[in-house]
Amino acid sequence: MSAASIKRGGGGAVRKPRATIKGKVKGKPKPSLLAKTVAAVPISAAAMQRIVTVSILGVAGAALIAIAMMLGLPAYASAQIAELVGNAGFSVKRVEVTGIDRMDRLTVYAVALDQKSRAMPLVDLDKVRGELLQYGWIADARVSRRLPDTLVVDIVERKPAAVWQHEQQLSLIDDKGVVLEPVALDAMPDLPLVIGPDANIQATALTDLMSHALRLKPMLAGATWVGNRRWDLRFQSGEVLALPEGDAPSAKALAKFAAMDGLDRLLGRGFVRFDMRDPAKMFVRVGRDKATIDKPVADGNDQHNEGGIA
Repeated sequence: MSAASIKRGGGGAVRKPRATIKGKVKGKPKPSLLAKTVAAVPISAAAMQRIVTVSILGVAGAALIAIAMMLGLPAYASAQIAELVGNAGFSVKRVEVTGIDRMDRLTVYAVALDQKSRAMPLVDLDKVRGELLQYGWIADARVSRRLPDTLVVDIVERKPAAVWQHEQQLSLIDDKGVVLEPVALDAMPDLPLVIGPDANIQATALTDLMSHALRLKPMLAGATWVGNRRWDLRFQSGEVLALPEGDAPSAKALAKFAAMDGLDRLLGRGFVRFDMRDPAKMFVRVGRDKATIDKPVADGNDQHNEGGIA
């Protein structure tokens, strides 16, 4: 070995620094899209976890019931599976009712909760709807589940259109004649009064009839369905208008009367009765303190009450 000294490490290969990928900086990883979405939802992590758990249980429960049905398991076994789902948190604990105004809310709750089982899969939604439709106020009802524990009942109510007097009883009815509820004499609403057997069934026909004389509609106090064939209309000023039989003849007579009242103001002048059953002429009856205009017509076949209750 020569006298020259050897430098240690000087002759070895020089270690180059690792090349870095352009644009990438080692550091904290970016949050995923799911993480961003969860962070944007204004609920707590605990609530979110509960929702996820409930959803998983719901899917699992529905799958178990579907499998039981496909395998042809007895109804008892399927019911037991549904009860297990209910015990896992899917049972009815709340009833949410919307669209109600006149119908008794407690009655709706009672119908919705009248179930053999409160387990959500076993609640018979069609049965609940069918029972609700038995009540006069309810025109339609939509019943649905909102997991995990709520039944939602959306009610569509009927609107009162008249009061029906029959056999000394007063009942509130809608424009189709459906009886809604009894009415006390001292609590009569400001609605037209229809009188006579089956007068409630003719409520729609009466509405159509009055459409031919809209100016007179606010003046109508009541209507009597006479002999199951024609109308006597009673106005707030006290007069009675006897109309002929048939939809077309009665509509034509009422429109003619409305035109005559518009020209000569027949209502409110002390007349008692206008009879338009004869299409060729009108008979008018006046009070005892006035002279008779024409000869009043008396129809022995028409048994009706011109006064009624109002």
